[in-house]
Amino acid sequence: MTDIDKNSLLRSIPPMEELLNAPWALEFNERMGREQVKTIITQAIDEIRHELSESLNAKAPVNELTVNRAISLLGKKSSSTLKPVINATGVIIHTNLGRAPLADEAIQAVNDLAGSYNTLEYSLEKGGRGGRNSHVEWLLCQISGAEAALVVNNNAAAVLLALSACAAGREVIVSAGELVEIGDSFRIPDILSFSGAVMRIVGCMNSTRIGDYRSAITEKTAVLLKVHPSNYRVAGFSASTSREELAELASSRGLLFIEDLGSGLLCPIKLPFAQKEPTVRECLEAGSGIVTFSGDKLLGGPQIGVIAGSKQLIDRMRSHQLCRALRVDKMTLTAFEATLRIYLSGRQQEIPVIKMIEMDADAVLKKARNLCRSLKQAVKNSGIDDLAIEVVKAGGIIGGGAFPTNLLPGYGVGIRSGSHSAESLAAAFRAAKTPVISAIRDGQVILHVRTLLDGEERAIASSFAGILGGE
Repeated sequence: MTDIDKNSLLRSIPPMEELLNAPWALEFNERMGREQVKTIITQAIDEIRHELSESLNAKAPVNELTVNRAISLLGKKSSSTLKPVINATGVIIHTNLGRAPLADEAIQAVNDLAGSYNTLEYSLEKGGRGGRNSHVEWLLCQISGAEAALVVNNNAAAVLLALSACAAGREVIVSAGELVEIGDSFRIPDILSFSGAVMRIVGCMNSTRIGDYRSAITEKTAVLLKVHPSNYRVAGFSASTSREELAELASSRGLLFIEDLGSGLLCPIKLPFAQKEPTVRECLEAGSGIVTFSGDKLLGGPQIGVIAGSKQLIDRMRSHQLCRALRVDKMTLTAFEATLRIYLSGRQQEIPVIKMIEMDADAVLKKARNLCRSLKQAVKNSGIDDLAIEVVKAGGIIGGGAFPTNLLPGYGVGIRSGSHSAESLAAAFRAAKTPVISAIRDGQVILHVRTLLDGEERAIASSFAGILGGE
């Protein structure tokens, strides 16, 4: 094709003023402002120019391509990127999907508070300044048995503050088998280094005994640290030191014993394999001077980090400069307080994470059958005949680093298409008006039902109907 042909195609791109004054653009002007709309349309035009320069075989008229590209970009830029999705992956505490969904009471508490002034740091009794930690400290102490408690913005921050306040410039003894990395940002060696403490590694990856800790103690030692392994496990021959042994050793040598529990389990879970996971209260009763844990894992609340234990040590952390930098905002505190009050009243089965974990196989099967019927009805209404839909066994996992080797028995709905791959069908679910995040197994899309919240089966059926209708 000649340069004349290329220039002719490029000249067929509509002028900016024409695009800016089109009815579809005026709608975006109201939502984003004219200048932002102009910037995004410019990006669309530049993309079309580049594509025409690379390949002159346009699949549609250039003006149509330009308009469609501009509308697509404007639609993306004018809508929130943080949006609710349906978790049909079978992973209950899914870090990429926001970990624990909040209980209804916690959601209502946030809604009630977010749009108004509030008592975040104000005492109605005194008529003056109050403390934001006071909203949750008493509750945490009642539930865990701790003398005192302090909250920060996540568990990594809790560990960092505890070590910075209690061990900066001194040694912290930790097992080689507990130098874990959680996700891609929380690494125990890095946290220790950043806190100003000196790490002293003892034992081997698969075996650390109490004698290893005892032999490593020097006059520079401040803390014995025990770290929850999260999703890391050692198989085969292994040995570790119990918290009771570490607590006794720390007490006899005048040292502090800190335990990073991670999971935040506040009450026993009704599963046989879950009995090995200690509650926060059990850790403190075993002698841990300080226990740190997350709020959005097994606890089932918002992202928050808790430090619970000795009042003397907690008071030292309150006055540390890092405490202000790591403090928690009003909405997180509100959600956490509401979640703790559910525990205090013994209604923890109302917390979605606990409810999902403890759901028995019969209830999961019933849920899968109901969803399967709804999806089959959507296929029948569409007239499409190359889809196979069935109830399948689909084991789930708790996630969040808890019980990584244990499967929760369960069921889901499997969908197989004769004309589309499982990957393309999963992508269609993600692109639905209400995005559904599924799993794929053996060429089949699997919709795990254990991780569905109440009412989400109807939303999945609606999304599926939209996919079948080409919406």
